[in-house]
Amino acid sequence: MDTITVRPASLDDVDAITRIYNEAVLTTTATYDLEAQTVEARVKWFHDHEDTGMPMFVAEEEGVVVGWSSLSIFRGKEGYRFTVENSIYISESHRGRGLGRRMLAGLIDTARSLGLRSIIAGIDAETEASIRLHASFGFEKVAHLKQVGFKFGRWLDVVFMQLILDQ
Repeated sequence: MDTITVRPASLDDVDAITRIYNEAVLTTTATYDLEAQTVEARVKWFHDHEDTGMPMFVAEEEGVVVGWSSLSIFRGKEGYRFTVENSIYISESHRGRGLGRRMLAGLIDTARSLGLRSIIAGIDAETEASIRLHASFGFEKVAHLKQVGFKFGRWLDVVFMQLILDQ
């Protein structure tokens, strides 16, 4: 992990971000997207994050992006402006090595520095590693929505976890 650096994402990282996301789309239930995203769609996503001031980060090892994370607007209504949703995606080759922990810690620190109050994580209920990771940072399970997703020929549950940030 010493060779991996985490830095703010740039537009030049969008191809790698797209590759990592699409790997998750096609092989996991970490996202309920069913089809691979285009680079153009991810460029729009990148600009939307820039326009709303929402941070995006990449993890890089020897010049290769191996993971990314972001905070996103939780809901579009102004009353939710102090609440965000987090996303973390790690390349399959780098999962299970502590990178998710490092990236989540950075997102939490960034959320605090932005004066945010709450972070929400929407996690597939069977993704125990992600649930454990979030719980280790103090996220609490606040909802379990049954059979709200359908992917790979089966119904999927979503767990919502929340961290209320101490200010």
